[in-house]
Amino acid sequence: MSLPIDPTLRPFFDPTGIAVIGASTAPTKLGFGVARNLAQSGYPGAIHFVNPRGGRLLERPIYPTIADVPDPVDLAVIIVPAPQVAETLAAVGRRGIRAAIIASGGFRETGPAGAALEQECLRVAREHAIRLIGPNCVGLINTHRPLDTTFLPPPGPTPGDVAFLSHSGAICAAVIDWARGQGFGLSHLISLGNQIDVRETDTLAAVAADPHTKVITLYLEGIDDGRRFVRTAREVTRHKPVIALKVGRYSSGRRAVASHTGALAGAESAFNAAFRRAGVIRANTVEELFDWAKALAWCPLPAGPEVAVLTNAGGPGVTAADALESHGLRLAALRPETEAALRAALPPDASVRNPVDMLAAATAGQYVESLRILLDDPGVHSVMVILPPPPMESAGGVARALIPNIFAANKPVVIALMGERMIQEAVEYFRAAHVPEYRFPERAASALAVLTERAERMRADAGDIVRPPLTDTRPDEARAALDAYRAAAGDAADFLPYEVVDSLLAAYGIPTPRVALATTADEAVDLAWQLGFPVALKVASPDIVHKTEAGGVLLNLVEPDAVEQGFAAILSNARAAAPAARVDGVYVQRMITFGQEVIVGAVQDPQFGPVVMFGSGGVEVEGLRDVEFCLAPVSEGEAAGLLASTWAGRRLAGFRNLPPADRAAILGIIRRLGQLAADFPELSEIELNPVRVLPEGQGAYAVDARARLGDDR
Repeated sequence: MSLPIDPTLRPFFDPTGIAVIGASTAPTKLGFGVARNLAQSGYPGAIHFVNPRGGRLLERPIYPTIADVPDPVDLAVIIVPAPQVAETLAAVGRRGIRAAIIASGGFRETGPAGAALEQECLRVAREHAIRLIGPNCVGLINTHRPLDTTFLPPPGPTPGDVAFLSHSGAICAAVIDWARGQGFGLSHLISLGNQIDVRETDTLAAVAADPHTKVITLYLEGIDDGRRFVRTAREVTRHKPVIALKVGRYSSGRRAVASHTGALAGAESAFNAAFRRAGVIRANTVEELFDWAKALAWCPLPAGPEVAVLTNAGGPGVTAADALESHGLRLAALRPETEAALRAALPPDASVRNPVDMLAAATAGQYVESLRILLDDPGVHSVMVILPPPPMESAGGVARALIPNIFAANKPVVIALMGERMIQEAVEYFRAAHVPEYRFPERAASALAVLTERAERMRADAGDIVRPPLTDTRPDEARAALDAYRAAAGDAADFLPYEVVDSLLAAYGIPTPRVALATTADEAVDLAWQLGFPVALKVASPDIVHKTEAGGVLLNLVEPDAVEQGFAAILSNARAAAPAARVDGVYVQRMITFGQEVIVGAVQDPQFGPVVMFGSGGVEVEGLRDVEFCLAPVSEGEAAGLLASTWAGRRLAGFRNLPPADRAAILGIIRRLGQLAADFPELSEIELNPVRVLPEGQGAYAVDARARLGDDR
C-alpha cells in the first residue's frame, strides 16, 4: 500500500514491552483480566505488571511504580480509577513511554465531571507526546503478533484474516464468541472507546498495512473527521475491502433546513455518499457485516453479475432466483453445451435450466459434476449451491466431495445450507475449508451481491478516480457578485435574492431562463413582452422560500391581461400567507413549457463537506424521495451514477411518450453545481428545482433556484 502509516502508532501493534498499570491479583478485577489475557496470549515481548501493593502475579513480579519497570517497555495499558488516570499518564510520560491504552471508564460517558477528567488526560498526553487509545475502551488484540491487551473473558479470537474496529466495547466480546462459532478468525480487534486521540481513521490505515488482514470491518457510531476518513478509506479500499456498520441512523435531532435538498440530505445521506466515494461497503446489521466479510476474505471476485444456482429442490431454487434479482444480480443464461452436459450427468426428470434442479435424490457425485459443468460455462460468473439435508446421503458427505472443486475454482462459490442439526457436519467441513456457507439462499445471495459490488468497484478504480475541477467556470466573477451583495446586506444576509443566485449560476455555466424583477403591474407586462410569452410570475421575497405553497407562483401566462391580474394576485397571496414577509415585487420569467422535471441541489455537511443531490423534481420531491446523493466535486462517472440510481435519471433515457432527454446537459449541471458548492462553502444550501431537461441536444434549464448563506459566514 502507498498509504503512509504513522510511526507513533507502532507500539500499539508491535510493542517490544508492555506494562499493565493497575494489574490485580483478584480474579474478579478487570486488572487481573488484562494481565491474564496478555500473559496467556503468547505475546513474545516483555510483560510487566504495576500496582503500588507489589507482590507477584502469574509468576511475574508486580512493580510498585512505572518508574521501577525495567526495559524494554513502549506500551502502557492503564486500568486504574478515572481520577488517577491523568497522574498515571504523567508518570508514563516521565518513564519515556509514548503509547498508552486507557481501559478505565468513568469519563465523558458519565457526564461533565468525567468529561473534564478526559480533557486533563488529553492535556497530559500531549505534554508528554503520548498517543492514546481510549479511554473507556476494551483494548486491542493482534492475533498474529500475538497480543491481547483486553480484559474480555477467554478464549480470545482465533487467528484469521478479518479485522474488526469498533467504537463500542460491549460488542467486542460478542463478536469474538460469534466469530469462533461461525468458523472464521480475526486478525485484529480494536476497541476505540471515547477516542480522544487515536481515532477510527488512524487505526484503519494501520490495520490495512497488516499483510494478514484481507478484510476490514468497522462498527461506527460516528466519524471524527469525515474528510480525512474519506481520503484514507479511499486509498485503503483500492487494496482491501472495507465494510462499515454505521449505527444511529434515526437520530431525532436535525438542524433547521428550508430547501427540499436540506430536508432530504440528513446525516445518513451524507454517510452513504461518503462511503460510496471512499469505496466502503455499508452493512445494515452485524450479521451482514460478517456474512460479507467472510465472502470477501475467502472468495475470488466475480467477472460479472451472472449467477448459476445448483439445488436438489425446486422451491429453494425459486427463492434463490428472487433473492438474486432483489440484489441486482441475474440468473445466468446457460450455454446449450452446458445444458447438454448437465442432461447427460443428471436423471431425465432433472431441470437443466438455471436454477439447475438435480432432484431430491441427487448424489454427492452429481453435485460435484454439476458444479464442475457450471463453473466451466464462461457465462456463469458465480455459483450458489443450495444444500438441504439430502435424503439418501449425509450433508457432510456432499460437502466433503464439493470442497476440492470449490477450492480450485477461480469463480466464487457460496453455499446455502438449509437446516440445523442434520447439516452440522457439513458446516464444519465448509468452515474448515474457508467456503462461505449461509443458512438460507437470501443470505447467500446478499454475499454474492457484495462480491459483485466489490469487483465492479475495483474495475471502476482503473478509470474514474480523479476529479479535476471544471476549467470553464468563473469563480472570481461569482465571488465578486456574492461579496457585493453581502457588503450591502450585512448580517441580514440569509437567502440570496434571485438576481444574485442567477449571477452565481451564470458564472458556473448553469443555464436559466431569462428573468427580470417587476415592481408594478405595468412593468410586469412590459417585461413579459420583452422576454416573450408565455411567462411565469414568481413572488420576489427573501422571506418566502416555498413560493408555490404561498400562492406566489403563476405559470404559463400567455397574454398581457393575465400578467397584470397575476401580478396583483401574487402580491395579495403573499400578504395573506406571510404578513411579515418583505416583498420586493414579482419576478417575470420566460416559461420553459416542456422537458422532464428533475431537482439538483447541494448542502454543506459538517462532517463531509458539500453533498450534491439529484432526483425527481417539482413540488412533491420530499414525498417521492426519489433522490440520490454524492460528495462534491462530482466526477462524470459519479454524476452518471446519480442518474442510474434514481427513477428520474433512468427516465431521461425515454419513457412511454417521453423522448430521450439531454443527459449530457443535466450531467453538466450536476457537475457544475457540485463545483459551485465546493468552491463556496459559505453557501449552506443551494437548490435548482425544477430543472427542465429538454429533448436530446436541446439542453437543460434551472427554472427556479434558491441559495442560502450559512450561519457561520
